[in-house]
Amino acid sequence: MKHALKIAGAAGLTALAFAAMPAWAQDAALQAPPAAAPVVATVNKGDTAWMMTSTVLVMMMILPGLALFYGGLTRSKNMLSTMTQIGAVACLAMLLWVMYGYSLAFGPDLTSGLSNVIGSLDKAFLKGVTPASQAATFTAGVEIPEYVFICFQMTFAAITIALVLGSVVERMKFSAVMAFAAVWLTIVYFPIAHMVWASSGFFFKAGALDFAGGTVVHINAGVSALVASIMLGKRMGYPTTPMPPHSLTLTAVGTGLLWVGWFGFNAGSALEANGSAGLAMINTFVATASGALFWMLAERLRGHKGSALGFCSGIVAGLVAVTPAAGNSGPFGAIVLGAVASLVCFFAVSVLKPKLGYDDALDAFGVHGIGGMVGAIGTGIVYAPSFGGPGAADYAMGAKLLVQVEAVVVTIIWATIGTVIAMLIAKAITGLRVAPEVEQEGLDLGEHGERAYN
Repeated sequence: MKHALKIAGAAGLTALAFAAMPAWAQDAALQAPPAAAPVVATVNKGDTAWMMTSTVLVMMMILPGLALFYGGLTRSKNMLSTMTQIGAVACLAMLLWVMYGYSLAFGPDLTSGLSNVIGSLDKAFLKGVTPASQAATFTAGVEIPEYVFICFQMTFAAITIALVLGSVVERMKFSAVMAFAAVWLTIVYFPIAHMVWASSGFFFKAGALDFAGGTVVHINAGVSALVASIMLGKRMGYPTTPMPPHSLTLTAVGTGLLWVGWFGFNAGSALEANGSAGLAMINTFVATASGALFWMLAERLRGHKGSALGFCSGIVAGLVAVTPAAGNSGPFGAIVLGAVASLVCFFAVSVLKPKLGYDDALDAFGVHGIGGMVGAIGTGIVYAPSFGGPGAADYAMGAKLLVQVEAVVVTIIWATIGTVIAMLIAKAITGLRVAPEVEQEGLDLGEHGERAYN
């Protein structure tokens, strides 16, 4: 009651003061906009809940999604080895991310001229991060807990190194895989992530469009996979000995888990539960659907039956292509992008790979590398408002395409050189490849002393 009286009294005094003003002053007071209050950054619980959910969805892409997808494509004697390698490098990536990866990718800038290439170690071991720490989103004044942002980006690092392994399964030592992963994450992934996604990064400042990882994840992983497979050498018997997938059923299950988890990957990259996330969500639906059907269409045009493997491959090709364009394209642009990427990836896998003769065992380069390139460059096109994209009316497509191509080229060169270094270090430490008798028997028994099926 006392509180109400105080409010009433204050209101009365305000009214008297207003009435005492001359007429022109009253008009000015009524027409003048209220003074803008300073923007105070606050944590939005809805956005935080969405980002925590997205993080778990990306984790599901690795285990069990990618593990089942890749595992089903290998021969049964290497099923457990493939799944174990994927899980182990993901765990290693998480630990390195907390130790120094997050600091190098998103930490405070270096004081030297390399600040646009790599971060400092000021946040090594998450120094200064507390439950009260906040990370900015793309909306002024809206933030999420820094721990949530750290976890979200950590899953990206984990799945990227896991994708690389698709090219070297069935012949690379487990110890070599772990040594390679540690070096590769440090000299390839963390710098590329900083250049593309950190606010001070070279390509971020240049205006490169990479909503969820076309360059950082897919081109990075795909090119590295190609280089690693060439350095490691072909599997015994390749390509004369048939090496069909041992379980397309498990691959199909893994494909479904990848697609569902990819909504966290793409829509989560909006960092908020908003319209941008909604756009990324619908694009992840339609580009993927387009990729799946167009791969099967390509099979028919080549005189083959539309296959379950082709359906799964097309789904992944569509997902890869739409990753950089998820929030940077309209739905119809995403459909076209998924279709084009699927056709190009099909050509890379069915024509280019046999002609060149490299043994990219599970087509990590053919789908992720090539699809990532198509998606990254295509994003510069579908971003235009004339194609339904969210670009401004005066969008300069030519200039943006130049930036996109530069980002793709630099990523290819960086990933190539870094992978060569990582493979050489791993070879010096472990010898890289299993013994011929282990490869013949299978890595499940030879490396882990277990069988997938008894």
